[in-house]
Amino acid sequence: MIVDFRRKKSSPSPLVIDGRTVDFVQHFKFLCSTISSNLKWELNVVNIVKKAQQRLYLLRRLRSFGLTSQVMLNFYRAVIEIVLLFSITVWFGSITQKETLRLNRVVKTASRIIGRELPSLEILYQQRLLGKANLISQDSSHPAHDLFEPLPSSRRFRSIKTRTNRFSASFFPLAIQTLSKQK
Repeated sequence: MIVDFRRKKSSPSPLVIDGRTVDFVQHFKFLCSTISSNLKWELNVVNIVKKAQQRLYLLRRLRSFGLTSQVMLNFYRAVIEIVLLFSITVWFGSITQKETLRLNRVVKTASRIIGRELPSLEILYQQRLLGKANLISQDSSHPAHDLFEPLPSSRRFRSIKTRTNRFSASFFPLAIQTLSKQK
């Protein structure tokens, strides 16, 4: 897939690897995440919601069998929440508000089925973001470790200057902002 954000787009020359021409596609699935050529995550969110809604049926069936809310909560975390959170640090910062509402609707539905309040995806995303950022900041062999070095005069981290909203909504700038707020 070629991602081209130039203003004057020209048709790229065919890409040849090992004598075979690579096809141009608008989107493809990689590690269960759907990546679009325009780097928007709408199709990925649609697939996640579809998968999660299919699993909500199983949660409803568990409720009809009279299982306790703790058992249903364990099922939710093991079967539904894992689908919602898979690679969330990659895509959640870049999705639209409409897509966020679609995902949170699944969480609210599960909450009604279980009979307990469940944390929203924003909260779960912040937890994952902080966890990953802390791991990177503590691992000196990580390639991005230098981004998480605190400024010499304070405990805050050096923010990454971004020129586009797409980059400012990606993992590293958001992780650095979140870590700086935490300190």
